[in-house]
Amino acid sequence: MLDIKYVRQNLAAVEAALSRRGGGVSLEPFRLADEEHRRDLAELEALRHQRNRVTAEIARLKKSGDPAEPLVAQMREVSARIRELEQRVAHAEERLNEILLGLPNLPHADVPTGRDSADNPVVASFGEPPRFDFEPRPHWEIGSRLGILDPERAAKIAGARFPLYYAAGARLERALINFMLDLHTGEHGYREVLPPFIVNRRSMTATGQLPKFAPDLFKLEGWDYFLIPTAEVPLTNLHQDEILEEEDLPLAYTAYTPCFRSEAGSYGKDTRGLIRQHQFNKIELVRFCRPEDSYAELNRLLAQAETVLRRLELPYRVVELCTGDLGFSAAKTYDIEVWMPGQGAYREISSCSNFEDFQARRGGIRFRRRGRKGTEFVHTLNGSGLAVGRTFAALLENRQRADGAVDIPAVLRPYMNGMERLTP
Repeated sequence: MLDIKYVRQNLAAVEAALSRRGGGVSLEPFRLADEEHRRDLAELEALRHQRNRVTAEIARLKKSGDPAEPLVAQMREVSARIRELEQRVAHAEERLNEILLGLPNLPHADVPTGRDSADNPVVASFGEPPRFDFEPRPHWEIGSRLGILDPERAAKIAGARFPLYYAAGARLERALINFMLDLHTGEHGYREVLPPFIVNRRSMTATGQLPKFAPDLFKLEGWDYFLIPTAEVPLTNLHQDEILEEEDLPLAYTAYTPCFRSEAGSYGKDTRGLIRQHQFNKIELVRFCRPEDSYAELNRLLAQAETVLRRLELPYRVVELCTGDLGFSAAKTYDIEVWMPGQGAYREISSCSNFEDFQARRGGIRFRRRGRKGTEFVHTLNGSGLAVGRTFAALLENRQRADGAVDIPAVLRPYMNGMERLTP
């Protein structure tokens, strides 16, 4: 959530920054609601002061035996107006909060201006796409030939866009999860968390999924709970409404969770394979830090996510999201895109974002500096480290052989009981 004081004092600058995201943005509804709120609040405070003063006068008059009825009658009218203004002020505060909850974060000044993903500049790359002396197959064909993926039975059990792994495929998915968690906890200093996979409305609102992305969420019928779309939600809300100490920052958490997304608006996109699923596994990285450290922390987070792909020897590139492709809550984002030879394209496998104080303000997450009074909002960051299903798909496509086998990267073999190759 944006700082209401900053928005109030910088309406034109905020409008201009939000317009960089694409489309015209008008803060006129905010201005009108804010003016009405401040006008009513000023009158309310003045009337409360008057009531307190006159009430004391009425008490004095009654004590001295002097007539107080005119003042009592006047206070009845004042009290009625106070009740009316209290309702108006409460309604205006709700309206202002509603407007602010619907506003995305301001893009950082150095985020490139653009309309969509076509305008995202490539800022780094690693490895060369493999060359094959045969036509590379997409991962869904490879997985079916190997007998480790079964989308037909998954559809029978649940429906389209759900995964089903068998045997060595299930073990490979588990191997990737354990490898990523071991890397991030053992080398990158993250504290592992196994959080709830169901969260409440407050937690969804704090991280920015609600109210804007309600159509993308799975809500439990009859309960005000939601299946998590990413472990970012429970991890960020670990410190909801808490005051952290400066000496404890930065804090770093990682978690494996299944993730659930309805993929509203994606009809007809990636209907085959593991790229766009209603349920998928992911390793999440979340960091809390001081405001002045957050962009150095973003670079650190990005490098940690890249390390996974480097260890797996998968070619990838890093793109910086332009303003038109930036997520709702993010001030700046880098996407890591892995090469998929069976599709002849780079596909996103991780997003690493700095939200600055946008989520912390919504979630009430503050910190106290050493030797100072008062508190400040922390900055929050998160990134995929990585999306497991997409990593699985990338391994199948990049390490496939003409005979249908798939070589297992050396770093995963200890997790696969020494297995070096998946064979039909």
